[in-house]
Amino acid sequence: MVVPQPPDVRLLGLTGAPGVGKSTLAALLAEGWGHAIVPMDGFHLADAELVRRRLRDRKGAPDTFDAEGYAALLRRVRTARPGDADVMAPAYDRGVEQPVAGSLAVPATGPVVTEGNYLLLDEARWRAVRAEVDVVWHLRARDDSLRRERLLARHVAFGKPLDEARAWVERVDEPNARLVEDAAVRADLVVEVDWSSLRTNRGPA
Repeated sequence: MVVPQPPDVRLLGLTGAPGVGKSTLAALLAEGWGHAIVPMDGFHLADAELVRRRLRDRKGAPDTFDAEGYAALLRRVRTARPGDADVMAPAYDRGVEQPVAGSLAVPATGPVVTEGNYLLLDEARWRAVRAEVDVVWHLRARDDSLRRERLLARHVAFGKPLDEARAWVERVDEPNARLVEDAAVRADLVVEVDWSSLRTNRGPA
């Protein structure tokens, strides 16, 4: 996979279907080019709130995230100035499948990668997120069956029985993937990715 050098911008967004490799590429950029990372997954609504809203069985869909809080955090990152304190961002703990506040320190200067499914979704709350990001790359799997295979393996690795994991991929993840692909027309760049050499249990996110 050939990935172009990120442009000289404060916020670079990575989007794409579940399992396509957003967090994997974000980590590679962080290692190779010194980017800090702000994942959209830190803005999952907590399970207790999803239960209250009767959304627990759709966790991962666009309306199960605090998009307004995500946009506000990105605005803080964008407007930070040299000498300001780090901006503290939430992360998502896959071990307990819950967001954890104050997990990531984002420096006041330097490039930042933010990655998530819905950066290009054409809804008001997600357009507010996109407005804070300078450039968005949409990642598309060269082999979509491998994306689905890795997504299934990730669900199993984090505790779902195989049959339940398959049902979740078909009922929740794949409808979300279609939404994300439909939004790709608004990307600044489409990057074809091939993770076939990465044979881990978790696979790319």
